[in-house]
Amino acid sequence: MPVLNRTADLQQTLEAWRHDFHQHPELGNEEHRTAGLVAERLEAMGIEAVRGVGGTGVVGIIKGKGPDSGQAIGLRADMDALPITENSGLPFSSQNPGVMHACGHDGHTTMLLGAAQILAETRNFSGHVYLIFQPAEEGGGGAEKMVKDKLFQRFPMQAVFGLHNEPGLAVGRMSLCQGAAMASADTFTMTISGRGGHAALPHLANDPVVIAAQFIVAVQGLVSRGTDAQQSAVISICQFEAGHAANVIPHQVQLGGTIRTLDASVRKQTVDAFTRLAEGLVQGYGASVEINWTDSSCPVTYNDPRHHDVSVRAAEAVVGAEHLNDKAAPMMASEDFAVMLDEVPGSYIFMGNGDGAGVHEPEYQFCDEAMPVGVSYFVKLVEEALPAT
Repeated sequence: MPVLNRTADLQQTLEAWRHDFHQHPELGNEEHRTAGLVAERLEAMGIEAVRGVGGTGVVGIIKGKGPDSGQAIGLRADMDALPITENSGLPFSSQNPGVMHACGHDGHTTMLLGAAQILAETRNFSGHVYLIFQPAEEGGGGAEKMVKDKLFQRFPMQAVFGLHNEPGLAVGRMSLCQGAAMASADTFTMTISGRGGHAALPHLANDPVVIAAQFIVAVQGLVSRGTDAQQSAVISICQFEAGHAANVIPHQVQLGGTIRTLDASVRKQTVDAFTRLAEGLVQGYGASVEINWTDSSCPVTYNDPRHHDVSVRAAEAVVGAEHLNDKAAPMMASEDFAVMLDEVPGSYIFMGNGDGAGVHEPEYQFCDEAMPVGVSYFVKLVEEALPAT
């Protein structure tokens, strides 16, 4: 792979940084230690670091060579960990019980720091690069908080780019697609309230368990019969909480789940139909329902065609065209980077992490050998998007 030679010199430093982040994971909106280290390391490189953007977010600012072109791009990495107990067997496993970097955000943060080091040394670009270290990607609304804190007004940019590791894709390979790349996510909690009673006398009750069971089956018809077969939608009910006694019909049932789509119009259609079905079915049984949509919802991750092409050129320069799949299938997983892409166009790419456990698993391991690819991609992306004059 034609990765940058400078990454080899940095590899030991990068590994030390990542292993430290990995040993001290922090949940979303609590990344105080991580953000502090990020800011300190940027400043040690001679890079201005703005703390406290959207809570615990950090933005680094690097100016390129020569006169200011007025052009700028953003490079984003996420910093938060997950509420998972680690079972990786690594010598630098999490020291925070019940918290783990099980998605590779420690690697993402480290790779952006490595790119920052090289960009600060070479400045082989024109304009500005904003290094966006985002908190709370894992359902904590971190991207939205940074946007609401005027990220794009305080740091004006024409495009923003992100990267994620992909277990199962070989190290040295990358993939992305144009247009819809990852699904929207609308996460809900739902309370069905009926009339409970004695299990032997259901005719005197209004059983919300039966109502909830009917809804769980019926809602799948919104996908199989309510969605164009050439479109995509997933509705998953993942939580069902009811009574606590085997002979008592409970008064309430709580459901929780998520709706995923790859198109804004399909998203609205599915959410609206979900709401109508819930209200109609439950009312038909003489009960009531309350639906709450959580703050972790996010839109479709959309790769703008022009910036997709910039990402393709940068990736080809790093891994070679033969190791890049630029027509990858969209994923039904979601990514709150989509909130940033709703404000400023850009693209999102995946980088091979090799074989092993998948993300969000206790056995997951980020591959240190993959870091030169990510670092080199970020640097090449800047040089492609903001060529030196």
